[in-house]
Amino acid sequence: METRISIFGDSIAWGASDYEFGGWVARLQNYFETDKNNDIDVYNLGVSGDTTNDLLMRFKTECLARNRHPQIIMFAIGTNDSQYINSKNNPRTPIDKFENNLEKLINQAKEFSDKIIFVGLTKVDESKLMPVPWSEEKFYDNENISKYNSVIEKVSKEHNLPFINLLDLLNMNDLDDGLHPNSKGHEKMFLKIKELLLSNKIMQ
Repeated sequence: METRISIFGDSIAWGASDYEFGGWVARLQNYFETDKNNDIDVYNLGVSGDTTNDLLMRFKTECLARNRHPQIIMFAIGTNDSQYINSKNNPRTPIDKFENNLEKLINQAKEFSDKIIFVGLTKVDESKLMPVPWSEEKFYDNENISKYNSVIEKVSKEHNLPFINLLDLLNMNDLDDGLHPNSKGHEKMFLKIKELLLSNKIMQ
C-alpha cells in the first residue's frame, strides 16, 4: 500500500535557494519516485517564514487532507522560532513556548501516525544575518539556533522519536544567503535524511 511522507516546515523545507533541484524535500521526492522498491509519495508542506505557532494553525487540516494512506510525519521547523527581534530578550517564539508547541504538534501528529520524525536545525552565517538584510530588526545567530535545536532533540528523546541532527552538517560554503542552504547544502541534507529513513526501515 502507498505510504505518504508529509513534511511540515519552513522555507528550508520548502526548498528556498536550491536553484538546481528545489530543495532537500524535492530531492527526496525524486528519489522515491524513481525507486521501484518503495511505493512512497512525498508531500512538501513547507511554508516560508513559518514558526511552530504558524504550523499549529494549519497542521491538522493538512494532515486530514492526506490521511487516506499510511503516513510518516516529519517536522523540519524551528529556525524562525529562534529568530529574535532587536534584542536576544525578544525571541520570535520564547523557548518555553517553543517546547510547548512541539509537544502539541506531537500530540496532534499521533492522531494520524505513530511514525513521527524530527529534523534538526542547521547553522547560519552570522556575518550575513546580524541583522537580516531584508528585515533589519531581525537577527539569527548560532547560539540561539543551538538552544532551539537542543529542545527539539530533548522532546524527541522524551517521546522516543527519531531525531536527525544536522547542526554540524553544513559549513558556510553550503549557504546561499547566510540562512538558506544552497544546492550543495540541500544535497547534504537530503543524503543525511534519506540515510536515516532507509537505515531505520521507517517505511516498513
